[in-house]
Amino acid sequence: MKVVKFGGSSVANDVQIKKAGSIIEDDTDRKFIVVSAPGKRFEDDVKITDLLIELSELVLNNKSYEKKFKEIMERFSEIVNKLELPQSILADIEQSIQNTLNNNAGDRIKADGLKSIGEDSSAKIVSEYLKTMGLNAHYVNPKDAGIIVSNEPGNAQVLPESFAKLYEMRKQDGILVIPGFFGFTKDGGLMTFSRGGSDITGSIVSAGVQADLYENFTDVDSVYAVNPTIVSNPEKITTLTYKEMRELSYSGFGVFHDEALMPAFQAEIPVCIKNTNNPASPGTMIVSDKDPHTRCVVGIASDTGFSNLYVSKYLMNREIGFGRRLLQILEDEEISFEHAPSGIDNMSVIIRDSQLTAEKEINVINRIKSELNPETISIDYGFAMIMVVGEGMMSAVGIAEKSAAAFAEANISIEMINQGSSEVSVMFGIRKDKLDLAVRSLYQKFFG
Repeated sequence: MKVVKFGGSSVANDVQIKKAGSIIEDDTDRKFIVVSAPGKRFEDDVKITDLLIELSELVLNNKSYEKKFKEIMERFSEIVNKLELPQSILADIEQSIQNTLNNNAGDRIKADGLKSIGEDSSAKIVSEYLKTMGLNAHYVNPKDAGIIVSNEPGNAQVLPESFAKLYEMRKQDGILVIPGFFGFTKDGGLMTFSRGGSDITGSIVSAGVQADLYENFTDVDSVYAVNPTIVSNPEKITTLTYKEMRELSYSGFGVFHDEALMPAFQAEIPVCIKNTNNPASPGTMIVSDKDPHTRCVVGIASDTGFSNLYVSKYLMNREIGFGRRLLQILEDEEISFEHAPSGIDNMSVIIRDSQLTAEKEINVINRIKSELNPETISIDYGFAMIMVVGEGMMSAVGIAEKSAAAFAEANISIEMINQGSSEVSVMFGIRKDKLDLAVRSLYQKFFG
C-alpha cells in the first residue's frame, strides 16, 4: 500500500494532471493520493497559493479584491474545462472562497482558510478526473481523514491522536484523494502547515496508514549531489538515509522542507522521490539505513542569508551560564539560531537574516552589552553556509582535509567550521559572494 504525493508542478494544468492520473492507474497499490495546489505552468507563472495569499492580503487590508478573485477562478476554470469536468466543481470552488471571505473569524484564521483553497480545490479536481478514467476515486477532506492539528495558524503541528484515526482509512474502498497543507483543530478550526505543507501532509498520512512506501512526485528525476544551477549535470543520488536528507534539506536543497518528512522518518517508512514527467526513472530512495560500504559523502548543500553574532570575553569559559544567558536574550527577542561554534573566550551564533530585524538587532546588542559585559560584540552579515553531508562522517578519514584543500585551491578563506556537532555533516561558513566557486571546488574534490 502506497501513499503518493503530487507537488504543484504535477497538478499545474490539465496536461500534468493527466500524467498524474496515468501514474495512479499504473499501480493499484497507489491508494492514498495527496495533492498540492496547482503550481507554475511556465517559468514566469504564479502559483495558485501565491495568488490566494495575495487575495487574503487584499481582503485583510480592506482593498478591492475582485480582480484577483477573477484571476484565481480563471486558473481553475482553465483546468476544469480542459479536463472536461462538470461545471459544478467550479461553482463549489467559488462558493468555498466566498464562504471563507464571509467568515467572521480572526484575520490569521481567515488567511489560512483562503490559502488552503488551492490544495482543497486541486484534490476535488483530481478525484473527479480519476472518476472519468473509470477509477473508484473519492475526495477526502482532512477533517474526515482525521488530520488533527494544533491551533497555530500558518504553522500547525500534527497531534498524536491523528495517526490512529488515519489508520481507519485503510478500511475504505477505492482511491482516496486528500488535499495537502492543512488540517483541523479539535474544535474544528482550519489551520495550515508551514509552506511546503503538502509534503508534511503526505508524510503524516504515510505514517498514519502505515504505508509500505511514500512516493513523492515532483519535477526532477532524483535528488542531486549538488545544486544543478551551480554545477552542470551533477551526479544523481540513488539512496539517502533520513539523517542525510534532513541535513541536505536544512542546508538549502529544494526538494523538501527540512521538517516535512519527520512523521514518515519516525515511522521508518521509506520515501521515494520521483518525476511526474519521467515516472520510469527509479528516483531517489530515502531509507533508515544504507550499505555502510557506500561512499561516505553523498551531497554538498549550500544556502545564503546568514549573519554571525560574535561575542568575545576573556575567561568566558569560566563564567558559568554565559552561553545560556546569551541564548536567553535571543529567545526573549524570538530569534532562533542555526549554529553556535565557540572557543574559550569567544562565541559565535549563526542566525538567519530573516530572524534579525533592525529593531531586534539593536535590542540584542544593548542587552548583551549591559547583561554580559563582553569585550567585543558584533553582527556580521553576508555569510553563506556549506554542508558536506554523509553518514559515517565522524569515522571517515580525510573529509576535513579534502574540504580544506578544496577551499584552498579555490583561494577561499573559511570563516568558520563546525564538525563535531553532527555525525553526518561538516559545516563551513564563508562569504556569500564566494559560494558558487566554493561549491564547485568541493564537488570536484569529492565527486569529480
